[in-house]
Amino acid sequence: MEYRFLGKTGVRVSKLGLGTMTFGREADRAASAALFARCREAGVNLFDCANVYAEGASEEILGGLVASCRDEVVLCTKAYFPMGKDPNARGTSRYHLVRAVEASLRRLGTDRIDLFYLHRFDDVTCLEESLRGVEHLVQSGKILYPAVSNFAAWQAVRALGIAERLGFAPLVAVQPMYNLVKRQAESEILPMAAAENIAVIPYSPLGGGLLTGRYLEPAEGGRLRVNKMYATRYSEAAYHEVAARFCELARREGVDPATLAVAWVAAHPSVTAPLIGARSVQQLESSLAAAEYTLSSELYREITALSSAPALATDRNEELTANTLDQR
Repeated sequence: MEYRFLGKTGVRVSKLGLGTMTFGREADRAASAALFARCREAGVNLFDCANVYAEGASEEILGGLVASCRDEVVLCTKAYFPMGKDPNARGTSRYHLVRAVEASLRRLGTDRIDLFYLHRFDDVTCLEESLRGVEHLVQSGKILYPAVSNFAAWQAVRALGIAERLGFAPLVAVQPMYNLVKRQAESEILPMAAAENIAVIPYSPLGGGLLTGRYLEPAEGGRLRVNKMYATRYSEAAYHEVAARFCELARREGVDPATLAVAWVAAHPSVTAPLIGARSVQQLESSLAAAEYTLSSELYREITALSSAPALATDRNEELTANTLDQR
């Protein structure tokens, strides 16, 4: 297993991380334990969770599994989404964050969260208020490193500016959605992270299973068929066309599409560690194999060409050609 630095922290994390959203949901305790053990066997030391996953059960299961190797793993969790019917049991107010982190620590059975994410940008809470809450938790020793998930680049940079101005612990990582059919992160998030030396821990490298080829034939079940959020996210016909071409390329190369999809995300120079996930060890193996798969630069370019690159942040596409006013 290759290990990469988590931004500027000096902490090394495995090339792949395990996302534990299935723990306590699609994967029961026995299946979760098997997934965790297989990842540890492969050298994975980055484990990602969130308080909202399975209404807290994911954290409880993960906490029990890391107990015997707590000082050998980088434990991550998040807060923002509703954790109860109380109107304040959500968002990123200092009021909620302090309570959310204390509850996560109890479920995880640990004294600290190594990497803590604001799970989403809060549209109604002042960002400085949120960051003061995070800083309080850092100073209390309950959080080691702050991070953000599902933030736009401008939102993350604004958080960096506030932290620098007020002397708060800075963000060390961002967690965007990123895969072959969802490449918006390339416009601003990935360049921003590279410029600021912030770790990028992308989720959904398989596009909700779309890039495995599972949805190319009529069938029953599957996240994209039964979950309205995922169905909406990957509803565009163009995404399915890309998936079909990608799976054909994978067959040509004799590689499992899941392995190739994860390897493609991991190969981006700004990416630190994609998060993989599964319901069973059997399903996990193809994604985990990406840790040892060598993706050539030629094949990387060929895969990249299967989908359309997002527009440049300035929309001055001529700057990628010789037809530009100035280059330095």
